[in-house]
Amino acid sequence: MASKKEYLDFILEQLSGLDDVSYRAMMGEYIIYYRGKIIGGIYDDRFLVKPTRSARELMPEASMERPYEGAKEMLLVDDVDDKEFLCGLFKAMVDELPEPKKKK
Repeated sequence: MASKKEYLDFILEQLSGLDDVSYRAMMGEYIIYYRGKIIGGIYDDRFLVKPTRSARELMPEASMERPYEGAKEMLLVDDVDDKEFLCGLFKAMVDELPEPKKKK
């Protein structure tokens, strides 16, 4: 099942307090980037983020879910209505994420 563009637009609006948030559509879903790093994505209208140490600390009750069959588990973000929380989550996570691989 593909994610709705309206849900992506809602999440991007919630993150509008941050600079350098972008996305890429991929097979009906959306990969979310912050400062050029993949931070998570929208899969089946669920907002999932990589399970970094800080994300686990900020969301200790978050369930681990697979974005799609065969993928690594990610943390489900339940509190998408809280702009301040989402922006703080991204700021806390970004330094723990790997640098993007350079294209040859």
